[in-house]
Amino acid sequence: MNRTIIYQIKEAHGSVRAFLQEKRYPHAVLTQLKQAPEQVCKNGAPSLLRAPLTPGDVLRVDIPERPSREKILPADLPLSILYEDDDLLVIDKPAGMPVHPSQDHYTDTLANAVRHYLPDTCGPFVFRCINRLDKNTSGLLLVAKNRLSGAILSQDIKNRRIRRRYQAVVSGVLTKDGTIDAPIARAQDSSILRCIDYAGGQRAVTHYRILKTYEDRTLLELQLETGRTHQIRVHMASIGHPLLGDGLYHPAADDGADGRQALHACFLSFTHPVTGEGLSFSSPLPKDILRLLPS
Repeated sequence: MNRTIIYQIKEAHGSVRAFLQEKRYPHAVLTQLKQAPEQVCKNGAPSLLRAPLTPGDVLRVDIPERPSREKILPADLPLSILYEDDDLLVIDKPAGMPVHPSQDHYTDTLANAVRHYLPDTCGPFVFRCINRLDKNTSGLLLVAKNRLSGAILSQDIKNRRIRRRYQAVVSGVLTKDGTIDAPIARAQDSSILRCIDYAGGQRAVTHYRILKTYEDRTLLELQLETGRTHQIRVHMASIGHPLLGDGLYHPAADDGADGRQALHACFLSFTHPVTGEGLSFSSPLPKDILRLLPS
């Protein structure tokens, strides 16, 4: 989506560039603005990035969306939106909904639903989902609406400035909190399966805390230092406590789960990419996971 931001300058700055760097504009966005000076206006006139800023100046930055080569079809699917503004969406995704279109899922994904939800009048549509969840994992997702918010939030998640917590129900009874530090790699001869690989895997760290224990299962809260594919699922299976319902990493289990791993992204905290405000969101365990917990 196209985005226009207006700043009221309250104190002197060395230059427009220095001010935008303070606002966390990534290098790639600044380079694009330098090549299109008409997109930056100071007091109503086009301005170079090296121009000085003084108190009372009004700076306008226009960031047009680039057309995407990815053709995402709109689909009128339910969306649980917890927060929305000009720059982002926070969405509570249900289990069973893929995030991105694929060969077997052209029109039933979160991307299709967001494409339908956002108006065409706001410019070309590009789907920028900042964090990832598996199809059968429920919970909080952060979607950027424009190039600037997408670039800043992607930078933040890479630098571990976005905090995420999960809740999961695992097989067996754990007796103490812990940390799993074990590298993860793609399993040989599989495009989907991941495994612990100390020789060639990427570092992966998962912290887990016991919320409640039951006769044959444990409710955990988990926090990731890294974001590897299937990280929680692989790590918990590796210590003998696979997630209930996880047919990929615990295929022989008959644990009462209804066709999906008992994993929910319950908490999301980040700094707003434009306003700088700290934002936090939470999502309670959905009913299908609650049914796995004895009363």
